[in-house]
Amino acid sequence: MNRMRAVVQNEFCGPEVLTLIEDAPTPEPIPTEVQVRVSHVGVNPVDGKTRGGASVAKLMGAFPITVGWDIAGEVSALGNGVNRFAVGDRVFGMPRFPYPANGYAEFVTSPSRHLVRIPDSLDSATAASIPLPATTAYQIVHEAADVRSGQSVLVLGGGGTVGTYVVQMAKKLGATVIGHATGEKLKHLESLGVNRVIDYAIEEFDDPNLGGGPVRDVDVVIDLIGGEFALRAVPLTKPDGIVVGVPSGQQQGLDEAATQSGVRWTNVIVEPDHVALEYVAELIENGELHVPAPATAPLEDVVEVHRQMDDGHLPKTVLTL
Repeated sequence: MNRMRAVVQNEFCGPEVLTLIEDAPTPEPIPTEVQVRVSHVGVNPVDGKTRGGASVAKLMGAFPITVGWDIAGEVSALGNGVNRFAVGDRVFGMPRFPYPANGYAEFVTSPSRHLVRIPDSLDSATAASIPLPATTAYQIVHEAADVRSGQSVLVLGGGGTVGTYVVQMAKKLGATVIGHATGEKLKHLESLGVNRVIDYAIEEFDDPNLGGGPVRDVDVVIDLIGGEFALRAVPLTKPDGIVVGVPSGQQQGLDEAATQSGVRWTNVIVEPDHVALEYVAELIENGELHVPAPATAPLEDVVEVHRQMDDGHLPKTVLTL
């Protein structure tokens, strides 16, 4: 059996459990799958949470396990029945999520429909930074919230990676977008054309005396922070409006508060979606979606990268193989 480099762990704990080995078995594609020679793999918060035993850890199977989902590389082999790709095609995606993709490795197998061709204008490192956050944004904006032209959209935590995709997609649909961030992230939202920004370092988004006037009667609230924020946003949402969140410890009592206010609410857990990624790829190719280049680090530095992520100091980063 062919062997490859991969990052594995044999217990759930801190970054120190991540070990780079040289003799992991190389996976082979079964029918409907492709094998990808991975050149870059994006690092996401879910990687660190899962490494530590939270998030989707219970779905990872028996040890040793390998985290990582956002991959970019070249198709290196085709399983029987695959006709979407040819060997040598540059592809990216987030295979199998929330089940293991084993992304921190030189080779990955994936259902062919979990992958999309990388646009010619996009380098592979940047491509690997896109799938999970951009697909999450698409599934929030286009599906869960079903944002329409003329609606008002409040994006809590809009300066993060998912938030910047959400803001751009909502603006493209013709929505009026209120962004919530601080510092350089707030400036970035302004550069993306949001209609109003709220600097959470100096003001509360639900303050009735908010500078520029209170936020009220919004059609859509997108909460990318979790905790109490969705609950606090319910009174700002118009009847039959919707609050959409990600399941990061959302406040108990949200269901009751939403029902009493006549407001809908839902969570989004991202899943592989080639339609979403094809849409994103088309926007990028047409120059209609700004995607900043990520920081990069060699796979050998994975422990330090995860330490920085745990400390909250990691910019959007891609591991290079």
